[in-house]
Amino acid sequence: MNVIEELRSLDTNDPGRWPFPIRVAAVVLILVAVAALGIWQFVYKTQIPELERAEQQERELFNSFRDKQQLAANFEAYSNQLAEIERDFGMMLRQLPGRTEVPSLLVDISQTALGAGLEEKTFTPQAEVPRDFYAELPITLRYTGSYHEIGEFVSNVAALPRIVTLHNMRITPISTSGQEELQLDVTGKTYRYLDEESP
Repeated sequence: MNVIEELRSLDTNDPGRWPFPIRVAAVVLILVAVAALGIWQFVYKTQIPELERAEQQERELFNSFRDKQQLAANFEAYSNQLAEIERDFGMMLRQLPGRTEVPSLLVDISQTALGAGLEEKTFTPQAEVPRDFYAELPITLRYTGSYHEIGEFVSNVAALPRIVTLHNMRITPISTSGQEELQLDVTGKTYRYLDEESP
């Protein structure tokens, strides 16, 4: 009788009559299945969240490593760029007027307008506005003149050795003594560096 026929002839309701080797094999299979189920339930299943956390941490560490590696690879370029920024910043700071230079800068702005041929209507320095490391010095300006005179004034202000910016520029046509002129209303701003000794 072969093994397959023996297995078919086994009575599943009475395993005690099975041949000894088959009973041992059945017990071993049951023990292996129970052990596998126990390992799955009590070991592997409880370790899955920890494994997922470890995998997430590994991804985060890898991304952090990659970012730091890119920074390290470009360190020399970043150092050169920082040195260039510091040099440019120093040059810009030198273009900001000191407290004692502000009156002469105001005269320069007024002279620039007169040199362009504009007629001064309003020239009112406002109160200083402190910012992070500098102070804004706004000036309310109103001039009248031709389009070309206004353009020359704006160009000459940009060429001043100190930083002066023009804001809220409004140009409106006006008629004076039969001639068409333009009125320029603008807020000029210059800036002063606030060092430790500045009040």
